[in-house]
Amino acid sequence: MWTIIKNEIHFLCRNRAMLMISFGFIVVLLISVFLGIKQAEEQEKIYQEAKTHLRSQWVSIKEMNPHSAAHYGTYVFKPTNLLSSLDEGVNSVTGNVLRVEGHVQNEIVHSEASQMISVSKFGKLKSSLLLKFIVPLLLIFLAFYSVSSEKQSGRLKLLILQGAKPFYIVLSKTIAVWFYGFILLSIVVLSYTLLNLSNSTSETFLRLSLLFLSYAIYYFILIGLTIYFSTRWLRTTIALTSMLGIWMIWSVFLPNILMSSVEKWHPLPSRAEFKTAMIEDRSKGIDGHNPSDARGEELKEKVLKEYGVDSISKLPINFDGIRMQADEDYGNIVWDKHFGNLRKVQKKQKEAFQLGGIVNPFISLQNTSMGFAGNDNLHHQEFLVQVENYRRDLIKALNNEHAFGGSKTGNWGWTANNDFYKSIPDFAYKSVALTSVLSNYVLDIALLLGWLIFILLLLIRGAKKMQVI
Repeated sequence: MWTIIKNEIHFLCRNRAMLMISFGFIVVLLISVFLGIKQAEEQEKIYQEAKTHLRSQWVSIKEMNPHSAAHYGTYVFKPTNLLSSLDEGVNSVTGNVLRVEGHVQNEIVHSEASQMISVSKFGKLKSSLLLKFIVPLLLIFLAFYSVSSEKQSGRLKLLILQGAKPFYIVLSKTIAVWFYGFILLSIVVLSYTLLNLSNSTSETFLRLSLLFLSYAIYYFILIGLTIYFSTRWLRTTIALTSMLGIWMIWSVFLPNILMSSVEKWHPLPSRAEFKTAMIEDRSKGIDGHNPSDARGEELKEKVLKEYGVDSISKLPINFDGIRMQADEDYGNIVWDKHFGNLRKVQKKQKEAFQLGGIVNPFISLQNTSMGFAGNDNLHHQEFLVQVENYRRDLIKALNNEHAFGGSKTGNWGWTANNDFYKSIPDFAYKSVALTSVLSNYVLDIALLLGWLIFILLLLIRGAKKMQVI
């Protein structure tokens, strides 16, 4: 078996056309890695500059009413991900700027896709684009040629007559072509690692390893299936056409069809429906800007009782700040309810989409690639949650300063000094540990391994019924 593998590899190395194609692929892959890293570095630079600028504006506030500062707010920028140069996942369409202010939870805006010219929306030169679509196509042609050339020359029949076991032949050819894909994949990962060595951590290496493993398994599946078709059918053109059809269905049609179906099985509310429901529930709470609001009156009576006075003018604190924070607290409950429901639906959609990996291993690869790169919807939602938690802490600090900082009720001209605004920390995003999200991709990994076992069984079956004439 090892002799056949070595012969196949030697053939690839001796074939001048194959060497030229390989050289071209390697150059393109290296360019994609280099450009991806440069783009990520440029985005990180812009992110840091914008973050520094906004922070300097905030800490330079000399005197301002805390509630005015809550409306003034600030902006949070989504940090770049070190692995986005390999697979940017959902980052290009989800937006990267979020305004943080009182009374409202804003949507993230300014997605990269929305700012592209129409031509560029078809895709950029990313390593994931090449590894998911172009390299597999090359491996399919190599696997097909590996068997068809042997059939046409009669060497395949000669190998069997000389006593070579059919299964060892097909397995050897599968491994030989897979090794070629393994080299291309290794070049991408190693070049990326070397160019980012100073910024990499153990977490990064672990994510890269799992990313590498996912692609390696997927390549073996494609190659094995191509070898199976090529050995089973006498007419080699039918084998190649069938495999290219399967590749196109797996890579292009099935993911889109399944996603459309999943969205119908577990529909999300429209933007208008969602906002209407939010406004309706929000209206049932305390209105922080309406002193005559009935719920506000109840809160006032409660606070007066706590301080043992009969009018808000006798309160040693500013009741306006208390009412504003009560308004925020109720709004947070509404936010948790509606956005929590959205996340539940999205989770159901994701789980249903993952099951598509049963009939399409490309779906499992797509999920693991984005997930291990840290650029899937789960990581995006975690960012949004962290920003919302920061917003709540920020607005609460401002309202508490308004209430307990020394002003009295109705004194909207009172201002907090610069030391107070400097004391409020800036937003700091905490990266999601792989261990906390790995459980979400156990199914995808299991399905890829299941496909691997299935392909091995197919190769055994194909070897028994090999057509060599």
